Amino acid sequence: MESVYVPAQRGPALAGALFSASGDAQRPSRTVVIAITGIHGNFYSNPFYYNVGDTLNAAGIDFVYAQTCDAFGQMRSIDVHTEKEVLIGSWNERFSYTTDDVGAWVNYAQLRGYEHVVLAGHSLGANKVIRYLSETHDPRVDRFLLLSPCNVKHLTSVVTPRERKVVRTMVDEGKGQEMLPFVLLGWIECVADTAYDWLFSNELDNVHVEADADFSQVACIEHEGALLIGTYDTFTNGDPKGFLTNINDHFPAPERNKLVFIEGTGHTYQQKEQEMADDVLGLVQAWEAEGWKRGE
Repeated sequence: MESVYVPAQRGPALAGALFSASGDAQRPSRTVVIAITGIHGNFYSNPFYYNVGDTLNAAGIDFVYAQTCDAFGQMRSIDVHTEKEVLIGSWNERFSYTTDDVGAWVNYAQLRGYEHVVLAGHSLGANKVIRYLSETHDPRVDRFLLLSPCNVKHLTSVVTPRERKVVRTMVDEGKGQEMLPFVLLGWIECVADTAYDWLFSNELDNVHVEADADFSQVACIEHEGALLIGTYDTFTNGDPKGFLTNINDHFPAPERNKLVFIEGTGHTYQQKEQEMADDVLGLVQAWEAEGWKRGE
């Protein structure tokens, strides 16, 4: 595994890790799986990334663990334009950064010369992949892989009316870059602008349990791929299979996508990390066997 840094067009260098199948970062495989992390989705909280990387590498496929701006609460980075140190993380991320951040990792794959790119995302990272593909229809991406998409409304349901009012007031008064006087969701220390995105923006609030909710981003995606979830995922109003099926039903051609349900595990695949990694490998190998040809 090798640390890598990619420049986001807006400035910060985003950190990640390359799992190289050849053991030589200078000799990329033909195929790479890029996994966009969710909020606080680092190696410590989501160790399944090691399983995925090692399993893909054993089959001759490269893997990139790709952080955006929220894998940790705070991360030190370098602004590639000013060469000054900046502090990024879940504390000051804006959801409008999504296309730039995800695109930076696809650019990285292109520069390394991969022939085939699977763009994956876990939790909020899956929502970011949805937004990216709905906006860009990036032809450099062959398939998507959505791992336990994030039900934003479920997470934010714990925020009280008083807390919501505080966020709105701070933003309206021009204090959006000041820290909230409380911890958002009970575990995110952040500025008011970031909290505003979580509570009042639909930029990443793009998957739902309700069939008649706003799936406009999903409906715009031209790519095909796979959706995966654990059957104990608690962010789905008690019905992980129904949640994932409902998302897929809103794709333009749901029959082209594959649904994978991992029995007996939750949002981060505890105790089933290797089973999840094997499922990811099986999907990628099936696409390779199909010659990456998209459905008619």
